[in-house]
Amino acid sequence: MSQTPSLRARAEIDLAALRANVRALRARAPRAALMTVVKSDAYGHGMVPCAKAALKAGATWLGTATPHEALALRAAGIQGRVMCWLWTPGGPWREGIEADLDMSVSGLWALREVTAAAREVGRPAMIQLKADTGLGRNGCQPADWPELVAAALAAEAEGTVEVTGLWSHLACADEPGHPSINAQLGMFRDLVAYAEKAGITPEVRHLANSPATLTLPETHFDLVRTGIATYGISPSPELGTPADFGLRPVMTLAASMALVKQVPAGHGVSYGHHYVTADETTLGLVPLGYADGIPRHASGRGPVLVGGRWRRVAGRVAMDQFVVDLGPDGGAVAEGAEAVLFGPGDRGEPTAEDWAEAAGTIAYEIVTRIGTRVPRVYLNEDSDE
Repeated sequence: MSQTPSLRARAEIDLAALRANVRALRARAPRAALMTVVKSDAYGHGMVPCAKAALKAGATWLGTATPHEALALRAAGIQGRVMCWLWTPGGPWREGIEADLDMSVSGLWALREVTAAAREVGRPAMIQLKADTGLGRNGCQPADWPELVAAALAAEAEGTVEVTGLWSHLACADEPGHPSINAQLGMFRDLVAYAEKAGITPEVRHLANSPATLTLPETHFDLVRTGIATYGISPSPELGTPADFGLRPVMTLAASMALVKQVPAGHGVSYGHHYVTADETTLGLVPLGYADGIPRHASGRGPVLVGGRWRRVAGRVAMDQFVVDLGPDGGAVAEGAEAVLFGPGDRGEPTAEDWAEAAGTIAYEIVTRIGTRVPRVYLNEDSDE
């Protein structure tokens, strides 16, 4: 990695790796179209650059949680199919119709609002009906599905909607053999069959998320939705490492050491003195903290590559900084030296999964929480690898 002295810290985003991941995921589901999920600023990687890279690599759909994310893609000039699914009453339905978004509908309230907006705009809304097949979050309960299907068909007949898809989401696809997987798959098939028999003719039926795309081909249907796997992170250590699936982590988080100093034995480090030096040693100050998304729960445990060796966060992670104990040989490290928190791991650096283990969370959260104070530096934007 090249040194960038002018930056306190940076998240390097390897778009060549992202494009390769998209191609690897397409190969996992060769008979299905692929939706790249770019919600939450592409899981912290940068929504617009990642969306463009994914489309270049063969993704034919983009997915967001909120309509405002989807509208931001359109404002950036990104065309093609964009689906968004987390709507609330009073949402920007009219803007969604005008932007040609595919909009998820989970209940009658949403269908009423989107059809009212379609009448105002003067053209039909593209909607996808979501079923709750067992996750228990968004989606229409099976008992209410017939009513929603009938209302959607009536709206299609009126010319206010076009039902472009039927879909649902798996609860435990990242847990191999979990009984809910087959239960949800069976329920989804039943609800799709009901809707199609009633007269719905969806363009796409979709159920598979990242783990299902990688390991459950029976869930692929017409479209797969890949989120975290796009960014080279395994959806579950139980399923395998990124390398097991031919994926490469896209983000590398690094900083320049802000201070290196000698301290005596018995010296307290950071708030609360939860770490006290055992001997005379060298401390290094890393200018990243929980305001940048470094998890405070990784205090005392988070790994960092400095001077060719793994170090651990010494004491508490503070808002803007944390300390590593460089040991008695730490004098070889100087201010401005690179501290790598995580990356692909092939240069010996920790990975996002290592930080997830240290913080007692999942790697999704580690990359997604990296804040806007950390600039994204995009690599290989135009390479033709």
